[in-house]
Amino acid sequence: MNWRNGESEARDRLIALVYEDLRLSASRQLGGSQPSSLRPTALVHEAFLKLTDGTTVPWQSRAHFMAVAARAMRQVAIDHARRKAAAKRDGGLRITLQDCKNETVAEDLDVLDLHVALERLAGIHPEKARIVEMHYFGGMSSEEIAEVTGRATITIKRGWRTARAWLHQQMVGP
Repeated sequence: MNWRNGESEARDRLIALVYEDLRLSASRQLGGSQPSSLRPTALVHEAFLKLTDGTTVPWQSRAHFMAVAARAMRQVAIDHARRKAAAKRDGGLRITLQDCKNETVAEDLDVLDLHVALERLAGIHPEKARIVEMHYFGGMSSEEIAEVTGRATITIKRGWRTARAWLHQQMVGP
């Protein structure tokens, strides 16, 4: 494929290949929290709009695309939660902090609280924050994250476990 050259037809084929993975990831992260809040399909579609806003990104691989899509999905979820919270001060978007194997780590969490905690983590351990973003928001496997970051898979798995525990402690308490 010529996605590396920004060819739109190749980009469209890549999107078709990863769409279901991203939708499942969005479904896991939203956890069916509130019927009126952001739906997984809408989250993925809005993320795709961000990804295809006219700028040409030379995708290096499927994993690279998934990493960028993870960041876009995070931005969409945060923007949605901010709009909703502004409209209704009490009603932020609730999500669940899960890993890609549907293991629930914490009860419903506010996406804005997760964003703040991730920003704090990024200040201390930027690589761990990026791992969380790719794993959680992008649904990427440890192997895919290792490919994007150039790190060993075991390092990614350790980073995910450490970051997840740190976020849980920050957001829910000991």
